[in-house]
Amino acid sequence: MSLIRKLVPPLASGFLFGMGLTVSGMTDPQRVRGFLDVFGDWDPTLAFVMGGAVLVMAVAWRLQARMAKPIFGHAFSLPDRSDLDPRLLTGAVVFGVGWGVAGLCPGPAVASLALSPVHAIPFVAAMLAGMLLQKVTME
Repeated sequence: MSLIRKLVPPLASGFLFGMGLTVSGMTDPQRVRGFLDVFGDWDPTLAFVMGGAVLVMAVAWRLQARMAKPIFGHAFSLPDRSDLDPRLLTGAVVFGVGWGVAGLCPGPAVASLALSPVHAIPFVAAMLAGMLLQKVTME
């Protein structure tokens, strides 16, 4: 498989994802915090974005189940575990708290690097440090 054929699908997907996050306003930390402020000035926009994503993924899962292999790959890379362990639950809590405090999660943070790097760089740096720490502790 040529390098271009290998790189175009993920780059196109990432670009489309980033554009969707930007157009929907999910790169704006205030909008995310507004969604989490259910007892204050609640902003339901994120619920509609998540609902749209769930619908798209529902269709994608149905299509994937009928495919022998992916269009741009050799095999599907699907989760092989369904249990919940303490590390997963702890990671989910840390992710949620970080999301609420910063108003960003990894996808919107990376997309924000192009729009508002001064605000996104501290989050992305902390995220990369966390990834490195996790990798070091898993070895």
